[in-house]
Amino acid sequence: MNRSIFFAIGAIYLIGLAACHNAEPAAPTDFLAANLDTTVSPATDFFEYANGGWIKSTSIPAAERGWGIGNLVQEDIYARLDTISQKAAAENAPAGSVSQKIGDLWTSGMDSANIDRLGVQPLLPELNFIRAVHDIPGLLQAADRLQGAGVGCLFEDGAGQDDKNSNEILFQLGQGGLGLPNRDYYFKTDEKSTRVRQAYQQYLLLTFRQLGADSTAASKQTADVFALETKLAGASRKLADLRDPNKNYNKMSRSALQSLTPHISWEDWFRNAGISHIDSVIVGQPEFYRALDATLVGSPLETWKNYLQVHLIMSGAPYLDSITFYNNFNFRKTLTGATAPRARWKRVLDAEERAMGEALGQLFVKEYFPATAKQRYSDLVENMRTAYKERIQKLTWMTDSTKAKAIAKLARITPKVGYPDHWKDFSALVIDRGPWVLDMQRASAWWRHYNLDKLGKPVDRTEWGMSPQTYNAYYNPSNNEIVLPAGQFAVPGKRDEDLDDAFVYGYAAASTIGHEMTHGFDDEGRQYDADGNLHEWWQPADSAQFVQRASFIIRQFNEFNPVDTLHVNGDATQGENIADLGGLVIGLDAFKKTAAYVKGEKIGGLTPLQRYFLGYAYGWLYQERKEALASQLMTDVHAPAKERVNGPVVNIPEFYEAFGVKPGDKMYRPDSLRVKIW
Repeated sequence: MNRSIFFAIGAIYLIGLAACHNAEPAAPTDFLAANLDTTVSPATDFFEYANGGWIKSTSIPAAERGWGIGNLVQEDIYARLDTISQKAAAENAPAGSVSQKIGDLWTSGMDSANIDRLGVQPLLPELNFIRAVHDIPGLLQAADRLQGAGVGCLFEDGAGQDDKNSNEILFQLGQGGLGLPNRDYYFKTDEKSTRVRQAYQQYLLLTFRQLGADSTAASKQTADVFALETKLAGASRKLADLRDPNKNYNKMSRSALQSLTPHISWEDWFRNAGISHIDSVIVGQPEFYRALDATLVGSPLETWKNYLQVHLIMSGAPYLDSITFYNNFNFRKTLTGATAPRARWKRVLDAEERAMGEALGQLFVKEYFPATAKQRYSDLVENMRTAYKERIQKLTWMTDSTKAKAIAKLARITPKVGYPDHWKDFSALVIDRGPWVLDMQRASAWWRHYNLDKLGKPVDRTEWGMSPQTYNAYYNPSNNEIVLPAGQFAVPGKRDEDLDDAFVYGYAAASTIGHEMTHGFDDEGRQYDADGNLHEWWQPADSAQFVQRASFIIRQFNEFNPVDTLHVNGDATQGENIADLGGLVIGLDAFKKTAAYVKGEKIGGLTPLQRYFLGYAYGWLYQERKEALASQLMTDVHAPAKERVNGPVVNIPEFYEAFGVKPGDKMYRPDSLRVKIW
């Protein structure tokens, strides 16, 4: 989902709305009406109309890449977790308890004086291990150690469900190892990409100087490492090419993997990682591994050692001294636009979330997500499931055979709402009041062991991949499940019982529940069957119809130009765009069955239908810096917030009805150009 949603601050009254679409003057206390920019017609720019009042009155904090309701939800969560952490740090909690770990991690992270005094000294054991490497096997052993400590290098690996046999966990390998966000940053020549590349190379130079090289040596090391990464980037697939699950599924035997990369001893890699009994693996991008293998022996060993050292520092920078931290921050602000870092206490809470978020979640849900809220959103899931089933049954472009299987898959979707029934056990995670960076490395090692320990064991389909306080949601095709954390439904300053159904159906049912449900039937999810296996269950004619209809949404989003010369990548973002549109149409079907819709009573001068669409737009109440927006367009499969509002609504007839959109209006699309999938 990766949604950012943002709460209204201040009061912007609904002036002149009646002239726009025959609505009555809104009560100034209505939070949806307070966000409106009534100088903009909803028929011209619905996003700006719905959210522009809030955007005009709100600035982005210096430490943030963007700002909106999701940040304000997080502000509330920060306040709660700050209280929990300070209390844990002050009490004499039993060794090994969750409170002890939280308190010690908080204390080590907040001790800035000691962190500055130590500098990069806590990393000396790993730096010395890398410096002692004298051959390729030693280099790979060092890389394995670093991956265990959470350092991204060489490639990505881990344990995950077999896409074609969801009951089995297999070892999986994917492309990776880059210092920049993705391959395109190494090759694109636009001004923003060039500036990011220059900042990254300056960062490499500063890091090598920090590690003891003189200016001449540091310049050469920088050039060599950047050239090395450019080779890896050249062998990496583009963002859109990573969306095809079949093309990124290459199951092979252990011996075939060894033949693919003859200079990587996988027997050593598995042994060093504590892995045994591997017969087969899944390689996402074989061409990347062929290139990596050639580059391992084709590039000087010293360059590889420098590469590992700089990635170690880069990974540890958020938890190290001020010099190391700011060297990294000054590079990364070219990607985010932030001019100042977050306050230390917030960064420590972010670290706690990464280390043991689910442990914190046990405390969070007790006060943040009551049983009544859990029941409301559980009921919403079933209402949306019913609406989706009815919509599938009415499709004119799908054959009865595929319809029956689609309905069976829909019925099998497992909803996980609020928080897990069973919590992870963090007793083996060692946290103390020593160097913060070492606490975080041990946490990374705990998670890697937790992941790899799944190999050879039955799949745990009760597991959650997000903590309850996370402001996000997801669909997992291998489990055919939607996971909806408690934090995703929060609205700052509002109790759940105070939220009207029209708003909730737009805000929660459409943009979250229906969105995630539709992911089971988007360009990727539709290729998995009811059991979560990658399997062709569609009739060929139906698949062709889907692809043809999806091409309309690809074309629609390709036209959007959010910043400078950069356009939305309609192909890479099609899954999210299909899910947005699906969530909206299914949510609308479900909402029409409610008493609130039937009664038609206005709230804040807004009809139920208007509040439904405004509730959806409220879910994307967000403004973003240009640097962050450019980075998102290049690296993210999600379109920007504005396009995720204006894009789908123009395809829905009821939107035209709600806001009086007519031919000639900017938001108007003739029926022949409207996207109709689900």
